[in-house]
Amino acid sequence: MHSALWVSKTGMAAQDTKMTAISNNLANVNTVGFKRDRVVFEDLFYTIQRQPGAPVDQVNELPTGVQLGSGVRVVGTQKVFTQGNSQNTSQELDMAIMGGGFFQIENSDGEVMYSRNGQFHVNSEGLIVNTQGLPLIPQIEIPDAATRISIGVDGTVSAQVAGDPQPQELGQITLAQFVNPAGLEALGGNLYRETEASGQPDELVPGLDGAGSIKQGALEGSNVQVVEEMVDMITTQRAYEMNAKVVSAADDMLKFVAQSV
Repeated sequence: MHSALWVSKTGMAAQDTKMTAISNNLANVNTVGFKRDRVVFEDLFYTIQRQPGAPVDQVNELPTGVQLGSGVRVVGTQKVFTQGNSQNTSQELDMAIMGGGFFQIENSDGEVMYSRNGQFHVNSEGLIVNTQGLPLIPQIEIPDAATRISIGVDGTVSAQVAGDPQPQELGQITLAQFVNPAGLEALGGNLYRETEASGQPDELVPGLDGAGSIKQGALEGSNVQVVEEMVDMITTQRAYEMNAKVVSAADDMLKFVAQSV
């Protein structure tokens, strides 16, 4: 079978995968704390019909060779952890991380997950939890009589309690920092899991040792740029169409050979 058919097939499959990533980015353009995906490609192995530098005679060597590629494949997808735009909400328990780091969330199995989504609430036990009801780590309990909650840029949580003129300090929010955040496993629900690729987390006080600071009453929006994704979508669609045209051209060549024999 014509090798161009197989090469074009890999190109169409790769562009289809990239289109899936683009559609997911656009679908999450309004998701709080979402980080866009970038698709990484690599070329496949080559068939070497003439080795570069092979001797022509006792004196001369070939300056180039004949190396025919066999296509392309998707080698991975990578989360791009650039800062999203800050959106003011004026909600006391909304927090945006200005810089690097992740909130630590404990799931139902006791495993610590990580998130950039700073939408928090208070549950029936007074604990600060995320939108799925999972508690923030370290756990901070809000008193029933609290009238106002203040969260400092360093993560210090304090509350004004009715009948007490002095604010009461409730706890300290810490952030997790990774050497390679792109190596985290995305679980959905704005949550990530530690992997061997990400390395172990460093628990840091916000604003210190490279960790981002916390901004109360704000949320970090998605870092998806709609115009950029639309341009990528157009180029991906055109690349898919060109690979499809190569398939059609190779089919015409095979048809010509079959009819000529």
